[in-house]
Amino acid sequence: MSVPVPPFWRAVGASVVGTSHVKTHLPCQDRLRWELLGPQRLMVALADGAGSATYAEVGAETAVTTAANFLRQALPGEPRSRSDDDWRALLREALAAARAAVVVAAKERDVRPRELATTLLLAVCEPDVVAGAQVGDGGFVVGDAAGELTAVTRPGQSEYINETVFLTAEDALERPQLEVRRGAFTRAALFSDGLQMLAMKFPEATPHAPFFRPLLQFVEGTAAVESARRQLEAFLRSPRITERTDDDLTLLLAVRAALTS
Repeated sequence: MSVPVPPFWRAVGASVVGTSHVKTHLPCQDRLRWELLGPQRLMVALADGAGSATYAEVGAETAVTTAANFLRQALPGEPRSRSDDDWRALLREALAAARAAVVVAAKERDVRPRELATTLLLAVCEPDVVAGAQVGDGGFVVGDAAGELTAVTRPGQSEYINETVFLTAEDALERPQLEVRRGAFTRAALFSDGLQMLAMKFPEATPHAPFFRPLLQFVEGTAAVESARRQLEAFLRSPRITERTDDDLTLLLAVRAALTS
């Protein structure tokens, strides 16, 4: 009789509507999807619809759903050895599939793709490698057993504040961030751009440890994932956060299950 392998990762994620959208009666335009693809692989897709786009939430939902489906089909079974170039090619294909789906959704609504403009951030975490892809703002951070934090992908750099590249841009797939890091990382976090001024130190765009460490320790110390999700939502809605940002907010936190046993 075989013994089930326990999940390698424990993840808690939440999205909340920004206070500016509450005032204007707009829905949350962030979308988050994560899955355990087998016991040792965590996949995350996070999208932030452009506030100026008529169907921003549709673009974000289409992007994360398509990318997640693509990665689920492309990464069956147990982790296997892949070169850095193989990872980058796989993630580029996932971005391309998501962009194509958003363009189709725009045609179905008889609007230009920019009316479904969205960013897209993808991450795959395995026992000895993490890979990330990003178009637009937000970021993907990992940590090791010593507590050192490293940015895998970072907020996009632009000449103007609050300006970013969207997945629907004609040249979006010519300049994505496609990054691979090797090592036994024990923690991971992904965030949308509403949190990036709190989560990162600028201008160097490095992780702000006082933001991440208490949150990751919180996930390490809880076994009740649904309760943790509600607490994370409450944190994102707290004055500590909303007094510093009025945008939609999404945060995904993950730790190796071995840390929580």
